[in-house]
Amino acid sequence: MTKPITPGQFHEAYGVEDWRVVGEGACAYFRTGSFAAGDRLVHAISELPGLEDHRPDVDLRHGGVTVRLITLTRDYYGLSEADVELARQISAAARSIGLPADPTAVQSVQVTIDALVHPDVIPFWRAVLGYTGRADSPEDLIDPRGRGASFWFQQMDSVRPQRNRIHIDVWVPHDQAEARVAAAIAAGGRLVTDKYAPAWWTLADAEGNEADVATTLGRD
Repeated sequence: MTKPITPGQFHEAYGVEDWRVVGEGACAYFRTGSFAAGDRLVHAISELPGLEDHRPDVDLRHGGVTVRLITLTRDYYGLSEADVELARQISAAARSIGLPADPTAVQSVQVTIDALVHPDVIPFWRAVLGYTGRADSPEDLIDPRGRGASFWFQQMDSVRPQRNRIHIDVWVPHDQAEARVAAAIAAGGRLVTDKYAPAWWTLADAEGNEADVATTLGRD
C-alpha cells in the first residue's frame, strides 16, 4: 500500500479539484447525459494502468458517472497517495472526452446507533443487514457489496432520555455543508447545535428526529 494520507492532504494535492472527500473515500461525479457518454468514461477508466492493484468504485447512471476512490487493506480503510494519482488520471480521462465534473453532486450517508454494550448489539445488525465488520474499526459495519450506507455504533455510558438512539449522518462536500444546513432549516428543521462545526452540525425535524450534516474538515 502507498503512504496513507488524511482528507486534508488529499484536498491540498494538485489536480484533484473535481473530487471531494465525503466520509471514507474521495468521490467525483461526472455529468454525461446519456449511457453512451458514461460508457465512454467507464471504458477510459478501465484502460488506466494499475487498476488490478487499486480498483475504483464506479456507478454508471443515465445522467452521470460517480467514482469513489478508497484504499482498503486488512487493517486500513481510508485514503492513500495512490488515490491522489488515480483521481488525477480519471479527471484527465473525463476532460479528454468533454465530460464536466460536478463536485456538488456527491455525498455519503451513515447510520449511527447509540449502544451501551457493543457486543450485545453489533452481531444482530451484522446478521440482519448481511454486512461485514472492519478490522481497523470494530465500531463500524459496511456493506460488502459497496452499495448500502455504513453503520457506526456510538459508545454510550448511559441512555439519554428523550433523545434518539438512531440518527443519520449525511456526509457532504465541505464547501456545500452550510448550504445544506440552511436548506434543512428552511424546510422546517431546527439547529440543535453547531458546537462541532465544521466537522458536523446537528439538526432535528419538527418532531425532534436528528440528523448530522458532516464534513471531513477538522478531523485530520
